[in-house]
Amino acid sequence: MKKILWMAVGVLAVTLVGCAGSEVKNPGNKGNVQFYDSGRFNLPFSDGVRVGNVFYTSGEIGDKAGSDKLVPGGIKAESRQALDNIRDTLQVNGYELKDVVKCTVMLADMKEWPAFNEVYKEYFKKPYPARSAFGGNQLAFDARMEIECIAAK
Repeated sequence: MKKILWMAVGVLAVTLVGCAGSEVKNPGNKGNVQFYDSGRFNLPFSDGVRVGNVFYTSGEIGDKAGSDKLVPGGIKAESRQALDNIRDTLQVNGYELKDVVKCTVMLADMKEWPAFNEVYKEYFKKPYPARSAFGGNQLAFDARMEIECIAAK
């Protein structure tokens, strides 16, 4: 499984480099690779990409759908909204939170890690996906957190 996952990551990296700067809203299929773009923002990335049976989400912050504004309430409210955004992207593409195998979490302040974990456990149950978390000094739109996930069927 590790070899297949790394091969998929390689295919994704090559494909994304080839698509850099593309203005296509819903690029659709490119062989074994499918792109999903909700069109929420006019930004240079897809909401998610499926390679075979693996789905990669872009990073999600706690912005309400149809808005570029963060939900009020700090780390917990933003975390719930970001995880709702991840769930919605997965569902549109035929996946569920239970299909998530790996998450990467970026926090503006690592001191908020326990608060994030409280919310995370509302969305994921044992056995939890593999996960990495790291702190940064600033995230897009001054978000408190950002999360990206990989799902597989």
